[in-house]
Amino acid sequence: MTSASPDHTPSSTAPGSTAPVATERFSPLHAAHVAAGASFTDFAGWQMPVRYSSDLAEHHAVRKAAGLFDLSHMAEIRVSGPQAGEFLDHALAGQLSVIDLMQAKYSLLLNSRGGIIDDLVVYRTGETEFLVVANAGNHDQALEALTGRAARFDVTVTDESNDTALIAVQGPNALAIVQATEGLSVDGDLVGLRYYRAITGTFDGAPVLIARTGYTGEDGFELYLPNAAALALWDAIVVAGAPLDLVPAGLASRDTLRLEAGMPLYGHELTTSTYPAQAGLGRVVNLAKPTDFVGRTASEEGPSGEAPVLVGLVSAGKRAGRAGYQIFRSPDATEAEGVITSGALSPTLGYPIAMAYLPPALARLDTEVFIDVRGTRAPATVIALPFYKRRK
Repeated sequence: MTSASPDHTPSSTAPGSTAPVATERFSPLHAAHVAAGASFTDFAGWQMPVRYSSDLAEHHAVRKAAGLFDLSHMAEIRVSGPQAGEFLDHALAGQLSVIDLMQAKYSLLLNSRGGIIDDLVVYRTGETEFLVVANAGNHDQALEALTGRAARFDVTVTDESNDTALIAVQGPNALAIVQATEGLSVDGDLVGLRYYRAITGTFDGAPVLIARTGYTGEDGFELYLPNAAALALWDAIVVAGAPLDLVPAGLASRDTLRLEAGMPLYGHELTTSTYPAQAGLGRVVNLAKPTDFVGRTASEEGPSGEAPVLVGLVSAGKRAGRAGYQIFRSPDATEAEGVITSGALSPTLGYPIAMAYLPPALARLDTEVFIDVRGTRAPATVIALPFYKRRK
């Protein structure tokens, strides 16, 4: 059996029209962002802070001290019931039934053709209960797929997105800041919490799930809690982080941080026509698990031997290739061989970096290719991902 809350995005009807018009969504932390002088952008129907001061300042703060992110636009879907683990083994590419209590696992939601509907993180919050966290832009698709695939299992699928806030503290000082947050009580050892593990706690009486996960390449924590308590927790973290150089950070810096860390972004590196193996995520698909799962046959067949694969590219100078820029075999070639999916001038490294899909013949390490940067062919070299790894 399944249950789900109403559509994630409310709608209204324009005068004289019967077609629904999507309305803007606002985070429960919106007032804090306005007070901090944030600039906003539309992201999957949400008005989210893109920056507060400057993209570079926020990026460097996360690498050197800490940044505070509002991720309340993400989708949280609860899966519970006697067959919750078995169901997720069928619905997702990984084997979720074997993960430990309070462990997190990165997984993929595939279609029957083996393409990626969404990449997501799953937390085991109980023996028969899991929290699935999907991308904001794929909320409806993920919820529809999970609900449909649950039909023959004794599970309940509940959309908790509308009621859940998500705050992330990322950077070298993240642990000290979370520890110093007044009113936040943790049920166990936060210092010893391993990567991709979670712990419970409370903030002024409200339940909090604290996970050592993130999307920046740095150490950090993601805190899930009810909307009603989110603004007070955000303010408490700001106070705790002030002596430790914490700054609020927007989506712009989050994008350059994840790019440096070689982390794929749905809609750029991942799509419904992308096989996981092409994106370097073949290991996420567990073909050894006994359960038949959606997309298994297509995953076993895999992409053709000539299918493009995801690579890292580095260039000299300051002119960076951007998403959509074409890649050529030589400076005078007329036929494009690939395309950049994400690219930027790396704030940490100081030179242009990009992720791109190239045919296998050009995807070997140290291969030189040429990016068409506004009419100029800029040389680039294929390197292994990620571009940046933090010191541990």
